[in-house]
Amino acid sequence: MNKAPVIKTKRLVLRGHILADFEPLRAFFDTDRAKFVGAPISDARLWQGFAADVGAWELLGMGGWAITLPDGTMIGQISVNQPKHFPEVELGWMLFEGHSRKGYAAEAAIAVRDWAVANLPLTSLVSYIDPENGRSILLAAKLGARIDNKATKPQNETCLVFRYKLAAVDDTDGSVEAYA
Repeated sequence: MNKAPVIKTKRLVLRGHILADFEPLRAFFDTDRAKFVGAPISDARLWQGFAADVGAWELLGMGGWAITLPDGTMIGQISVNQPKHFPEVELGWMLFEGHSRKGYAAEAAIAVRDWAVANLPLTSLVSYIDPENGRSILLAAKLGARIDNKATKPQNETCLVFRYKLAAVDDTDGSVEAYA
């Protein structure tokens, strides 16, 4: 069985979801912060999304992680995933109330982006971001992503597509280096 690997950063532990993570996610989706990720949402639809993030590990070798502090407190979610309605693999994140503006999202996103580049057979990596989600737009840009106006968007979604550069040519010796 494929399971989400545990990724430790300087201040965070990214781990596969456990059943107890559903309630903090439910609470998040009841806040205004969730407006950029599909809220309001029914418990049934949230359960389907939660189970899909967990099950994607078995089916696709990628999925969602709980973002936790070292003491185990869940502060958000991050994923690298490609549900059937996504044309490309997406790096996505969300932080719970009270945990933004501390660099946690960037720390988690860098770790997952780097894991994805090293462990997945990627041909592309994008973030689908609501045009009004200024914080996520700034984070994607900080991670080196650029808007790709020609990219196909997920069906029935109005979003900006931020594309990450996966490889660069080193002009000094012609070799290709992982860049993301």
